[in-house]
Amino acid sequence: MDELEAVGDPGLREALLFARGRPRPVTADDLAEAQGVHRNVARSRLERLVEAGLLASGYERRTGRTGPGAGRPAKTYAVEPQLTPIEFPARGYESLLGLLVDGLPASGRKKRLHGIGVTFGEELARAAKLRPSSSLRAACGGVCKAVGRLGYQASLDDVTADRAVITTPTCPLRPLVRAHPEAVEIDRGMWSGLVAQASGAAAVRIECETHGCTDDHASCRVLITLV
Repeated sequence: MDELEAVGDPGLREALLFARGRPRPVTADDLAEAQGVHRNVARSRLERLVEAGLLASGYERRTGRTGPGAGRPAKTYAVEPQLTPIEFPARGYESLLGLLVDGLPASGRKKRLHGIGVTFGEELARAAKLRPSSSLRAACGGVCKAVGRLGYQASLDDVTADRAVITTPTCPLRPLVRAHPEAVEIDRGMWSGLVAQASGAAAVRIECETHGCTDDHASCRVLITLV
């Protein structure tokens, strides 16, 4: 089974969206409870998504206990990094966007790309019905849930009063940045637009650790600072 076949199946697609909408790996029991299906059905769907390369299986203790009596670790399913878009037929949008980026004048290109990204982030915020929050923790948590509703997984990894780190294996623009690293400014703008909409902040500085975007097994790290 490949990615396209998996997302073409309604049950598998819903299972994948469920997994992507959660900040941590899920279990068959999680999926069964959320979607009202038998545990065996949930487990079969998750296993087929592993076969398609969209999820990775592992084991994790969920009780918090260790040693004798702690019970067996639960089998978990984590979202795999998405490096290329799933599409049929292949439309080559990343190549087209790369040509558009290259076609912009060198003078002011970075600022223009950032502004495009901000506008895109604001559109995503509206599509996900993202609402403003009073603290950076709540705002970034809201951003993670919002992009999760759109089918992209993101989780809040670390946060202080004015700085946060979001990790995401399925950043919406990762396929573009992977194909054209110079487009990272669009990505930074997108996250700026999302966080600004969620926090009400007038100024947000975003740093994307772009080396993670090209790593087949790593999540992207988005560093957010209110300025």
